[in-house]
Amino acid sequence: MAQVARNLVTDLEQEGTKAAFLIRDRDAKFPALFDEILADTGIRTVLTAVRTPRMNAVMERWVRTCRHELLDRTPIWNQRHLLHALRQFEQHYNQHRPHRTLHQAAPLRAVPEPITDPNELKRLCIRRHDRLGGTLHEYRHAA
Repeated sequence: MAQVARNLVTDLEQEGTKAAFLIRDRDAKFPALFDEILADTGIRTVLTAVRTPRMNAVMERWVRTCRHELLDRTPIWNQRHLLHALRQFEQHYNQHRPHRTLHQAAPLRAVPEPITDPNELKRLCIRRHDRLGGTLHEYRHAA
């Protein structure tokens, strides 16, 4: 693991990227030397809480969703393109994409009122908005 830390530091230096934190669990596979190598380059190691098995679950779920819905379908050309795609996906995920645990609402958008009037259903007009060249689709009621 110490060699992994050295490789990480080398890769960051070659890319000209600066990292401030590394979040990791308390697994015994990380020796004290691992944290020392990172600390020498100014990277602070933050340990996850003790006995919190679900602490990483939310982030792991987001990463899986991002890979399945975006990265597995999109050829990424460079870092700039990757960051643009991730920003677009983040906006889609938080402002539009329905989430089952939120009763089909998005985290930053409330659940719309159900349409119960049959006449309104007949006049319903839905518009599609594409993100990232059609990789992500968003549907909204037309005004």
